[in-house]
Amino acid sequence: MSRPFAPRRLAFLAVAMLSACAAAEGGRPGEQGFRPSASNAFGAYLAGRFATAESDTRIAADSLLAALRADPDQPEVVQRAFIATLLDGRSEALRLARRLPDNPLAAMLVAGTEAQAGRWDRAEARIRSLPRQGASQLLQPLLLAWVMHGKGQTDAAVALLRPLAEGGRLRSLYALHAALICDLAGRSREAERFVRIAIGDSQPPTLRLVQISAGIMARGGRESDADRLIESLSRGQDDLALAMGEAAREQILTSRAVASPVEGMAEAHLALAGALRGQGAAEFSLALTRLALRLRPGFTPGLLLAADALSDERQFAAAIAELDRIPANDPLAGMVGLRRATLLDRLDRTEEAVAEYQRIAAAFPGASQPHARLGDMLRTRSRWAESAAAYDEAIRRVPSPTAGHWALFYARGIARERGGDWAQAEPDFRRALELSPEQPYVLNYLGYTWVERGENLAEARRMLERAVALRPQDGNIADSLGWALFKLGDMPGAIRWLERAVELEPRNSVINDHLGDAYWVAGRQREAQFQWRRALALGPEGEEGPKIEAKIRSGLPDNPVAENRR
Repeated sequence: MSRPFAPRRLAFLAVAMLSACAAAEGGRPGEQGFRPSASNAFGAYLAGRFATAESDTRIAADSLLAALRADPDQPEVVQRAFIATLLDGRSEALRLARRLPDNPLAAMLVAGTEAQAGRWDRAEARIRSLPRQGASQLLQPLLLAWVMHGKGQTDAAVALLRPLAEGGRLRSLYALHAALICDLAGRSREAERFVRIAIGDSQPPTLRLVQISAGIMARGGRESDADRLIESLSRGQDDLALAMGEAAREQILTSRAVASPVEGMAEAHLALAGALRGQGAAEFSLALTRLALRLRPGFTPGLLLAADALSDERQFAAAIAELDRIPANDPLAGMVGLRRATLLDRLDRTEEAVAEYQRIAAAFPGASQPHARLGDMLRTRSRWAESAAAYDEAIRRVPSPTAGHWALFYARGIARERGGDWAQAEPDFRRALELSPEQPYVLNYLGYTWVERGENLAEARRMLERAVALRPQDGNIADSLGWALFKLGDMPGAIRWLERAVELEPRNSVINDHLGDAYWVAGRQREAQFQWRRALALGPEGEEGPKIEAKIRSGLPDNPVAENRR
């Protein structure tokens, strides 16, 4: 079936045509030797606008700078060129920022430059000019406090942050920076008190919070508390555990996270950038990250956050370029490698991703995460045997599995079941439930598979009913229960749960198909035909489309319970 052009595609065609016409006499923005004239400024501007909308920071910066060279006095072009160059990490951003006294990001950039030069009074004036609203209102006290500390006014800096740290919005953020200022000033008792506020108000604590807090505790003579905090993060089953290796621990416990007021300002930008990324503001998050990296070039947490923000916008190659700026011997190299492998896979450079996971696994012989991530990647690509082998190695590296390791056995069970090895898959699902009995997805998968195989039907039904009770808003689990009841011949119960599943997942082809089957067996043929047509319109996978077409033509066979398969 052909699809009409989407508006976004039409916009691209229009911009491409305008840009081509405008650039005819001077080449394209970004090409060597491009010399714009007034006649092609509009085309370059449109190309920059479109590239900005597509989150392509390189093309956006090239195009808008070209438009600005052609028409240097257009305020709109200056504003957009500044944002584009800031997002792309260009040196031109500072020159443009000085032309934008009312732009908060520009003011922050200039203030940071003044602070780097030791011109603290000028930096303070820029920061005080920030509007008292939005994100700049949240950031202004932090930047002011660091400027005060830079001027030698540490008491005033702490006094500014103390009421914000002891109550109100983002108290954890303000408490953390009060702790950093006290730590840098050698006031360890105050630093520890503030850092405990930050930890208590941020659960679970982030990697960066743990890094900063553990170092402050250790310098205050609380080494055991620092070790417990690090260990609490190391128990996780994701890439944070890799970040707590021996090299990382040594760096955390022996060196300050922030060594100067300028680095403190970078930390403030980065903290807010991380919070905004979590709220879906990827572009502004990236802008604040760029401000942090100008103040502290090569800062690994900043490069990681920049890569994450670019990845959020599907700029995977640009995200890899940020990660490639991090040295191979960085204490966070394990985390960096896992991120790189994920990005390589998203670019369909899967064999490179496999090699990266294997490299990390060799570098961290006690860590299960690299092989677990490798198994996940291969499983999503239907490479079942290889996926199961990767999970084998991940599980081998966990000598004493605990409740938190249930997902490894569940994932290996799926890989084995989909690869046709049910004899080994079933024990994996049972093991996952032994470790964590109330996992609805394991209950759902095992119970549904038993029903499909005609095994342990009473236990399967109990499992699926429990899974629905645990996840009542999950349409796929409701579908599993409905389909199990259908296979068991309970048509009223099947229809009730399948209708509920369609309410929860109305655009799921499989669920609509199942409901059609139940209607047909219940004698509601017209409704069955409607559901099957809807299932077909929703784009079923693989061979399911022809099966649904056959049902629309001829209905179900005489023994649908025996013939139907998901």
